[in-house]
Amino acid sequence: MTPSPFDFKAFLKTVAALPGVYRMLDAQGTILYIGKARNLKQRVASYFRENHASAKTRSLVAQIRTIDVTITHTETEALILESTLIKEHQPRYNILLRDDKGYPYIHLSAGDFPRLCLHRGAKRAAGRYFGPYPNANAVRDTMQLLQKVFRLRPCEDSFFYGRSRPCLQYQIKRCTAPCVGLIDRNGYRQQLQDAVLFLEGKSGQVIADLAERMETAATTLNFEAAALCRDQIAELRQIQERQHVEGENGDVDVIACALRGGAACLQIFIFRAGRLLGNRAFFPRLPGEEDLPAVQAAFLAQYYLDKEIPGEILLSTLPTDADLLARSLSERADRAVIISARPRGQRAHWLAMATQNAEHALAARWASQAGTKRRLDALGEALGFEGKLSRLECFDISHTHGEATVAACVVFDEEGPRKSDYRRYNIAGITPGDDYAALHQALHRRYVRLQQEKARLPDILFIDGGKGQLSQAGEVLAELCIAGIMVIGVAKGPERKPGLETLYLFAENRPIILPADSAALHLVQQIRDEAHRFAITGHRQRRAKARTVSTLDSIPGIGPKRRQVLLKQFGGLKQLSRAGIEDIAQVAGINAELAQRIYDAFHDKG
Repeated sequence: MTPSPFDFKAFLKTVAALPGVYRMLDAQGTILYIGKARNLKQRVASYFRENHASAKTRSLVAQIRTIDVTITHTETEALILESTLIKEHQPRYNILLRDDKGYPYIHLSAGDFPRLCLHRGAKRAAGRYFGPYPNANAVRDTMQLLQKVFRLRPCEDSFFYGRSRPCLQYQIKRCTAPCVGLIDRNGYRQQLQDAVLFLEGKSGQVIADLAERMETAATTLNFEAAALCRDQIAELRQIQERQHVEGENGDVDVIACALRGGAACLQIFIFRAGRLLGNRAFFPRLPGEEDLPAVQAAFLAQYYLDKEIPGEILLSTLPTDADLLARSLSERADRAVIISARPRGQRAHWLAMATQNAEHALAARWASQAGTKRRLDALGEALGFEGKLSRLECFDISHTHGEATVAACVVFDEEGPRKSDYRRYNIAGITPGDDYAALHQALHRRYVRLQQEKARLPDILFIDGGKGQLSQAGEVLAELCIAGIMVIGVAKGPERKPGLETLYLFAENRPIILPADSAALHLVQQIRDEAHRFAITGHRQRRAKARTVSTLDSIPGIGPKRRQVLLKQFGGLKQLSRAGIEDIAQVAGINAELAQRIYDAFHDKG
């Protein structure tokens, strides 16, 4: 039987626009290619362009049957993980790296005016070595940035001692020309000390000095020098990013669980000697509504029956009978096995990365084309809908105490979310905070337009809310003489707990309560959550535009002083938006929770 071709259009709908690593697999599950990306969605989509010129790429794409992705905090993390996975799996379509002993270093030579250079092989020459780096490009990029900031000479000794005038590197401000005496030994030594401090990981001290110099230059109206310091800070931040993928030594399995209605995803990240070897997602079948501890307990008991057991298992939530499981695994491994949760430091970042991947994998599974068709059929059967469901719409309202009210409409069809048909409506001319009036205005504008354009009307219209919102929808459709649309209000359950939603049909008094593991309810939850996300994103954008302030000013906990410190430390808003959570948390006055909010503000994709 010929395997079906890869449905890349459906897959691309599930890929996040975040940094990470992707793995392309053939019909037998063999990894064909491993790559990294700053934006996974854009990078993966580039392989499926019809006019792709490379024969190698066309051959690769023809064999793809599955693509697995791993989200990371930064592009630099993705680079390290990509190198590890390529070395482990040696895919056919990758350029393979050498063994560890062939990894490159940065060499800082000895003498009065040391030089920076790339080095491979035995470390026989005098001086200091920094590394190893994943590949030669990483070394060259780092050296280029170091030259731009610290201006140490890159030239060979034979070239250096034979100069009578400055070379091109001096002209483009990449060297201070010690070869012809344009900087003395003490001045060069200061540059050298700054570079060494940075390569040793003590970049905070260097950046703080640059920030102080930038502020001094701005105070004295020396804006050119202040701009130079700002650019230097930005360049340093690019190579200063902390690596969440590697860190502490030890063998650890990091397991995170995401639960949504009656579906679950467990993501396991395997660390050995502090290096991330890979990850895998599991989707257990749940008999009914289960909580996270119970799901994790069942997974641990079954997964480690025939697997290597590490010294520590780090979980997002402690499972049921954690002590009993730890004793059982310790006996099986014939050594102590620790089961823990709520870590700090480096392990907290590992767990955050696993949790993010679990949530993304579960969302992607929900959005799969086959899953959507199955849930559509289940929804039609549960609601007694006559015929075949092919189009659903859902409305939600978002505002902050009545400010910048936005209504959002999302559309689902047989292939899942149809984002080209999504619409937002800026609400005006109502009493602030009046959700009924806002919903009435948005629905009227929406369906007047569809009638004028003779466009496709939905089979079911969902409203996020109870009977009051449902009445508004019924009134609008009656005013416009639109019939044949089933209107349903989705009321949240007690304590807003997923799985306990109540559905209200317009003109019917009886509520409909679907089981928590119902595929129909899962679809309702998905479209409701998507409408909520789309509405919140539009509201935040409108509110920020109305206030004519930066993204930072819309984040709770960020005032003028913290805003100034952040921009000064990172050298601008663009550089801050590309920083990882750990980098942001290092700034004075920014704790982990606030750093997470700042990161989320820049990565909230509409």
